[in-house]
Amino acid sequence: MSLNHRLLTVFLGALTAVAPYAAQAETQEDTAPFDLTGKRVALLVCEGVHDAEALVPLGYLTNRGASVTVVGLAPGYAKAYNSDIRVRIEKGVDEVTPEEFDAVVIPGGKSPACLREHENILAFVRAVAESGKPTAAVCHGPQVLISAGVLKDKKVTAYSKVADELRAAGALYEDAPLVRDGNIITSRIPEDLPGFCREIELALSAD
Repeated sequence: MSLNHRLLTVFLGALTAVAPYAAQAETQEDTAPFDLTGKRVALLVCEGVHDAEALVPLGYLTNRGASVTVVGLAPGYAKAYNSDIRVRIEKGVDEVTPEEFDAVVIPGGKSPACLREHENILAFVRAVAESGKPTAAVCHGPQVLISAGVLKDKKVTAYSKVADELRAAGALYEDAPLVRDGNIITSRIPEDLPGFCREIELALSAD
C-alpha cells in the first residue's frame, strides 16, 4: 500500500470516528472552538506509535491555536506500527523541561512500551501530572502514567488489555470512551479520539 493510500486511510478513519458526533449536532451544541493560542503541549512519541492517535490530537490542538511540540527520546522520526507514516520528533526529552508546557499528551500503539522504559520520560510526565496540568493518554498510553506512578486512586480508562495493569497500580479502571479525574484524561481506542481531543481542549481552556 502506498504512503498516500495509508495517509488517506488514516484520515478517513478519523472522519469515521467523528461521524457519530456530527449526527448529534442538532441536539448537542458545540461551544468550541476555544482559542488555545499561547498554550504549549508536549506530544510524547516513540517508535511504534499509533498514527491516528498521534496525528489527530496534533492536528486538532494545532487547529485550535495551541503550540504542539512532538517530544521523544531524541530528535528524528518515529515510525507508526500500523502504517508507513513517520512522525517527526522535534525535540528530545532532555532538551525540554516540564515548566515549558501546559499539558502532555501520550498516544498509544507500541510507543508507550518504549517510553516507559526511560526514567527521563517518566520524570517529565510525573512533573507535569503532579503540577496539576492536563495529562492525557489514550489506548496503551496510560502505561506510561502507571510507570510514572501518578494513577493511584485515579479513575481512568485505557485499551482493555491494560485494565488489569491499571488495577494493579491502584487505579480505578472504567470501561468508558472518556474518563477524566482531575487533570488526568484518558480514552481507550482511536474511535474515542473526538471526545479525547475535546476534553484536552476544555482542560487547557480552563487554565
